[in-house]
Amino acid sequence: MKSDNQKKGNVFRNRNFRLVFLGALVSELGAILYSFAVSFYILEISGNNAFLQGLYLGLCGVAMLVFTPVGGVLGDRKNKAKIMYGCDYLKGGVIILATVLMLVFPEPRAHIVILFVLGIFGNAVSGVFNPAAGALFPHIVEESQLQQANSYFTMKSSLESILGVILAGILYAALPIHVLFFFVGICFVASGISEMLIRYDFVPSEEPLTLRLALHDMGDGVTYLKTKKAILALLASVLFINFFFAPVTGNFLPYFIKTDLASAPYYLFDNVLKPELWSSVFSVCIGLSSLLGAAILSGRPQADKCGRKVSRLLCYVAALIIGLTFCYAVFVDRGARINAFLIAFSLGCAMIGFLISCINIPVTTAIMRIVDKDKLSKVNSLTSIGSQGMIPLASVLAGVILNAFGSTVLLAFCSLGFTVTAISLLFSRQFKEL
Repeated sequence: MKSDNQKKGNVFRNRNFRLVFLGALVSELGAILYSFAVSFYILEISGNNAFLQGLYLGLCGVAMLVFTPVGGVLGDRKNKAKIMYGCDYLKGGVIILATVLMLVFPEPRAHIVILFVLGIFGNAVSGVFNPAAGALFPHIVEESQLQQANSYFTMKSSLESILGVILAGILYAALPIHVLFFFVGICFVASGISEMLIRYDFVPSEEPLTLRLALHDMGDGVTYLKTKKAILALLASVLFINFFFAPVTGNFLPYFIKTDLASAPYYLFDNVLKPELWSSVFSVCIGLSSLLGAAILSGRPQADKCGRKVSRLLCYVAALIIGLTFCYAVFVDRGARINAFLIAFSLGCAMIGFLISCINIPVTTAIMRIVDKDKLSKVNSLTSIGSQGMIPLASVLAGVILNAFGSTVLLAFCSLGFTVTAISLLFSRQFKEL
């Protein structure tokens, strides 16, 4: 039930929103610490076996994709707050249990098995958690405050992406791995405690949930999504946008740092920053500018439609990627001006981070507004699967292009594909109605 004082003013006056915000703040901090620690720890105990680390990430990604539709069905039929704190308790408890097992079985091989099982299970739980969490806002926040709520969450995520990685590096170096993992488990448990206090008007389904009913609900979500032409146009475009954008950060950036930057005789701030730390610099540029974009949108009125504006912003992102491709070809591939490219790429990351914030917040808000509340979890699960489904293929293809033709060709391929997709969305009649 929403009181009158929640219908106006700042969304933080809403008790339920504060509880969700606090729970997400703690659990996402734990997730950042865990992701940072486990990626380095697997390399450490496996003798820098990159294939093993890649296999871990791949299996975790598949687990999340498989269980996301399950989360969509449960999120529309069960109490979303209960799903959230149940998942956080489950994840926190399993991480604490895994920590104990790592102390009992100290051998590196045992730790690898424990981490693989923990990663797969944890991402399966996240697949159930995410659709419910993403559909909760319309039930606890007034429609006129959805953009403000999403803006504050983006600001929170941006700050955590900046400070969390720094804190993770300090704690990973200072603490034994089992102490760090135990702290992560406590973070998820604390998040669950906050989410237990969330209250909203929930009408339970009269039908018992069966496998047949769950499959019917998944099909119903697909059928319903077909009636939302604007969201379908968005989903089709995001599928290719992520396909062409993910290799820039996932493949090109590590390759550039390990080859071009690490082999350079000197580079900007080389007496302070190791080559790998430049990746953190780029992340900070994205995080700070995204924070700025979210802060601006949090104080602006919520637009009725955002499709036309978002399509233009995507074209601006495409122009920036083309510019960065040109800078790499001139400054690095055909020249020795590595510092010029570092500066250009940092500025490009800052501008892209700002634009992405201005794109994601209105789009998320629009989806929350136009999708029926009782179907939002299923729609969220379908859009999540659709937007992420081709990223593994993109990563493999990008690796092949890098090995065969180098970074300039990969960036040209990504910028061309991204530009074509953005322009097609610009002329999409359906998307203009979003």
